Amino acid sequence: MTSTSISLQRRTLLAGCCAAVFLAGCKKAVKLAAIQPGQTVLAFGDSVTFGLGASRGEDWPSLLAQKTGWNVVNAGVSGDTAQNGKNRIQALLNAHRPALVIIEIGGNDFLRRQPSNAVKENIRLMIKAARQTDAQVALVAVPELSLLGLVAGKPSDSPIYEELADEEKVALIPNVFSETLARPELCADRIHPNALGYQFMAAGMYARLKELGLVK
Repeated sequence: MTSTSISLQRRTLLAGCCAAVFLAGCKKAVKLAAIQPGQTVLAFGDSVTFGLGASRGEDWPSLLAQKTGWNVVNAGVSGDTAQNGKNRIQALLNAHRPALVIIEIGGNDFLRRQPSNAVKENIRLMIKAARQTDAQVALVAVPELSLLGLVAGKPSDSPIYEELADEEKVALIPNVFSETLARPELCADRIHPNALGYQFMAAGMYARLKELGLVK
């Protein structure tokens, strides 16, 4: 098989996967102010934001920057938790004054068996901190810890993210992370995407952010 045919297969796979996720996650969109090319966006999260499982520049924040023209600051820290993140985010908000904050965090809290409600409230504090700097917020839904889901290969979003999006009236990016982990060909291990997986995540995020009006 030639490199061209492999590349075509990958593009076809990504397009098909993203369409499925996009349709599955469609709800009535909250329209937000568009973020213009060159504006700063803070990608705040853990190892999945950092890009563990792929090479430098293959992380979803870098790929999203390429698609949008935004200045996306990768503030992902491997092993980070919502419990710690609520204390880490303020300095980053002060330093970068982002127009948009994309929050992807909570997976390590779930792995450590932290109560879902505690994770939810810690993320709520991050949302409130971002809003106090006049930044818009988009919340990436993270799969909940479920032995059945892992065994069956069908992880699903923790309900706290949809609850938070509804309660705080912020944008939600559902299904993209869960769907990535459900596809072995997109994963470096059971909890991290590989390079193709990060491409899939970035494409799904871009589609959702465009639906929300954040991308023109």
